[in-house]
Amino acid sequence: MKIALLGYGKMGKMIESIALDRGHEIVLVIDQDNSQELTIENLNKADVAIEFSTPGSVMQNIQTCIQSQTPLVVGTTGWYGHLQDVKDACLTADAAVMYGSNFSVGVNIFFQINQALAKMMNQFSDQYDVGIEEIHHIHKLDSPSGTAITIAEDIIQEFDKKTEWEDVKADEETVTVHQPEHLIIESYREGEVPGTHAVIYDSDVDRIELKHIAHGRQGFALGAVLAAEWLKDKKGFYSVKEMYNFKA
Repeated sequence: MKIALLGYGKMGKMIESIALDRGHEIVLVIDQDNSQELTIENLNKADVAIEFSTPGSVMQNIQTCIQSQTPLVVGTTGWYGHLQDVKDACLTADAAVMYGSNFSVGVNIFFQINQALAKMMNQFSDQYDVGIEEIHHIHKLDSPSGTAITIAEDIIQEFDKKTEWEDVKADEETVTVHQPEHLIIESYREGEVPGTHAVIYDSDVDRIELKHIAHGRQGFALGAVLAAEWLKDKKGFYSVKEMYNFKA
């Protein structure tokens, strides 16, 4: 499989390494220094593109891939306010796009368990409150993480007491009173932590924690390559959850 990499930071380099190990070929690499080379002509050399750039460049990258009908895996977050527009453009152009806040196998198993747990805990919402903690390295620009937002939205879908999520930066000194219907995401930025996410149900008598700890970026990168392998030769607009489609 011939792959175009859009974004060549730490994630892009790790995706390249894993893709080569799996027998694929990298035919195009785009970063901030050669963004002018992202053309339909160059994309036509690839069977699929993997996008891990920045929120500032992701929309242009998506649009160009849709125009060239190059199947695209999008790992960058921060653009989901345009999700419906991208879906419409993808389907109109008969292109292929898969998006996800996290492509890791382990995290997607975590997503599935989180949603099932929220549905179960909804029966006991008079006894338990729920919150989320996420920890990432100090270089991460967005807060909360896209993974934390997915976790929160899945809880809100099943846990009736919570109607919207609210981000709280853990180093803020201001004391704020939060609405009880808000699902609080506490965001920590520490050292070089690859990513830790915890869902906490707390009551007067006990505490239930569901936690995922990433040891590095390898799981994210491998998941992105698996997504590219799955998306190649397909048409349509997909969430990464449609690729995994776990059966309990």
